[in-house]
This record gives sequence, C-alpha cells and structure tokens, in this order.
Amino acid sequence: MIHIVFNEPDVDIMKEVIAMDESLTGDVILIRDDYAVGPLTDLNSDEGWQSRTDWWKTLINASHYSENEISIVDDRQTIAAILEKLETNEKETVWIWMGQNQHDVCGYYRIIGHLKKFQGRIMILYLNNLPFINEKGAIFYPSWLSEIQPNEFLKAKMLARPVTLSEFEIDPDEWTRICEENAGVRILEGGKKIIGEAIAFYDAEILKNLTADWQKAWRLVSNTLHRMKIKTGDVFIEWRIQNLIENEKIEIAGEIDKGWKNFDVRKPAKVPNP
Repeated sequence: MIHIVFNEPDVDIMKEVIAMDESLTGDVILIRDDYAVGPLTDLNSDEGWQSRTDWWKTLINASHYSENEISIVDDRQTIAAILEKLETNEKETVWIWMGQNQHDVCGYYRIIGHLKKFQGRIMILYLNNLPFINEKGAIFYPSWLSEIQPNEFLKAKMLARPVTLSEFEIDPDEWTRICEENAGVRILEGGKKIIGEAIAFYDAEILKNLTADWQKAWRLVSNTLHRMKIKTGDVFIEWRIQNLIENEKIEIAGEIDKGWKNFDVRKPAKVPNP
C-alpha cells in the first residue's frame, strides 16, 4: 500500500495512523510542490520544469530561507517511482489522502492522469465537508489533514473508495485546463473545482495586516499567514511583500538585505499637500 499526501506535516501524521492500524501498513509518499501557485506550462518537459524551478528560486531568494535550506525537488521522479512500484507489483495499491484545500486538490490533479492505467487499484479519501472531533471534543470541519487527530483517521479510512473510470477520464482534462490557463494563483471554489486568480491575489491580505505604525517585517508575515482564510506558504507571501515594497505599497525602515528581522514595515506615510 502506498499513501500519497501533499504536505510535509501529513507524512508524520500518516505514520502515526499506520502505527495504530496495521491494515494501513505501507509507504507514505509526499508530493512536495505547491501547484496552487506559479507557472504550470509543460511540466513534463525538462524546459517546463526548469521554468518552474527558476520561478521557485526567485521566490526563495526573496524569502528568509536560502537555497541550501529549501531543496527544490522534482515530483516527476516521485511519480515515476510510484508508477514503477505499481508496474512491478500487481497487488500494490495507492491511497490518495486529500484535505479540502487548493494545495491538495491541485496536487491530486497533478498526479491523477499518470495513474489511469491502474484504475481499480487507486483509492481516494477526499475529506471535504466532513465533521471531525478536535482535541477538545468539539466537532469541526478541517481544511487540512494536519488539523485532524491521528485516531480520527481510523474512522475516515472507511470512506476510501476507488477513483472512478469517469474521474480518470475527466480529471486529467481538468489538469490540462488548469495548466493551459496558467494563472498565477489557484484557489478551491468548492468540491474539486479550481479557479485561477491573478498573481497578486494575496496582496490584499498582506495589506490588511499592514498598519500606519512600524512593525517588524516578520510580524507582518506571521500575522498574514495566521489570519488569512485561504492559505498559502510563507515563501510566496514573503515574495509578494517584496513586490509590494518595490512598488511602494509598503514603506520600510532598516536594512532589508540583512534579513527579515532587520527591517520594519508600515503603510506609506501620506505626503502633505504643499
């Protein structure tokens, strides 16, 4: 059994779940890239993938990370390894675990077309609009697998179902549409419907957390990530903040070249009329 997840924290959670239920024993494989943002043109070619890799490098260089801290992996190799396991072992199955968010759903669209020939051996657990019990015993509706307690997955596994022939026909076409649209940002409108937005989609969220008073740049990043309803990663948000600074939508004080803890930000001061 192969378990596919789309977020780093989900790997450890799935390992905990497997430890609780031996019937789920298998490898946990992570599809690492965030296909909800950035260019998607011709990803199966070296040129297309290099274009996306270069885009991510631009973002990393604008973030508090370095290229040494974040390795840009090639999901094509991960997908090829999954296919090889399915080819060499006809009893092998794949379980795709998805939360109700654009990151997981775009990751699903990225891989599903490659799995079509193994129809009947590919299971899906899309935990959308499903109630779970949190640590305080209250009912809630999670958007991300990492929000769910490991023991709750044991109930969720009963909802696993095979990916249908219809889905194998339609969903790869949806991925093609998403790639051809090549929007800067993609969000989940409902179900598995992904819609494209402009690259500046999250700028309003950033500016909402900007005040007329000085605050540390890292505080603006933290507040934006914590308060936004439609989530994205810190690397993307930091890159957009840099863009807003370059376009004079954010005023800075301090030494921006020395890192995110070494400069402050605020709304641009209004220039008084002469």
